[in-house]
Amino acid sequence: MAEAVQVQLKKGVLELCVLALLSRGDTYGYEIASRLADGIGMGEGTVYPLMRRMQADGLVATYLVESASGPSRKYYRLTDVGRDRHETQRTEWSAFSAAVDAILGGGQ
Repeated sequence: MAEAVQVQLKKGVLELCVLALLSRGDTYGYEIASRLADGIGMGEGTVYPLMRRMQADGLVATYLVESASGPSRKYYRLTDVGRDRHETQRTEWSAFSAAVDAILGGGQ
């Protein structure tokens, strides 16, 4: 049961985490997936479908960069819509997490 709760919490913040990573600069899919795997334990099977949805929603755009060591890499960058969504979600997350901390007693 606890594992199911943890998975739902992670899925709830996944888009915000991707937006936050991309707010620091353009990067490619594997790097995003690796950072999320290391940081919150989310795997590629969850990240790539999210990236496709974010692209379809106009939050990110992609471009290819040639690689000397293999095939071209698809890089992701935030669009203006993605930057706006990031700011909105960051603000909402801050308020929500502060409220949860207060309820849990962490604000004392």
